[in-house]
Amino acid sequence: VHIDSEVTSKLPPDRTAYVTAKAAQVGLMRAAALEYASAGITVNAVAPGFIPVERHANLDDHELETYRSTIPAGAIGTPADVAAAVAFLASAGAGFITGQRIVVDGGRHLT
Repeated sequence: VHIDSEVTSKLPPDRTAYVTAKAAQVGLMRAAALEYASAGITVNAVAPGFIPVERHANLDDHELETYRSTIPAGAIGTPADVAAAVAFLASAGAGFITGQRIVVDGGRHLT
């Protein structure tokens, strides 16, 4: 399971290198899914939106509220939201899912 990013569907300004790297990762995931499918190996990606963690401790409330206001679900995701998607894709229940990208962003990519 690759950890992608929302940036391949919701392009941020001034992040060209990061967007390029994540778009390449999506291509790698899809190509690997096709290549390994006949061996019963699944390859997928989870694309989280912004998930505040320790490295974002210096963000102020205004920045967080500005981002939250762009999310149709009305809340910022958590590490547990991402972990649940990864756990599902790694489970036997997802054994027939390959080459897919699950966006975990509360619907932000839809706007």
